[in-house]
Amino acid sequence: MDKKNALRAGAVTAGSTLMMLLMTSPALAVTRDDGDDPGPGLSIAQTLGLYVATPIVLFLIIAGLVMVLDKSDRPQKPQPTN
Repeated sequence: MDKKNALRAGAVTAGSTLMMLLMTSPALAVTRDDGDDPGPGLSIAQTLGLYVATPIVLFLIIAGLVMVLDKSDRPQKPQPTN
């Protein structure tokens, strides 16, 4: 029964995604709006730096700060009792 439900859910998801893609109109992007003044495009290096390198660097900085500033006690080895 689980396989049937998973197949149904996949079909519904695929169908709704397809309908959304078909209903969007990319041809409207060709017409410029009043006051539209786009700037120059980004180069490949700028795009990769902005959308790939910057988030990775920010993640590493935040993770490093969390590890360095962690104030919790480290688990101690149990002391042998005599």
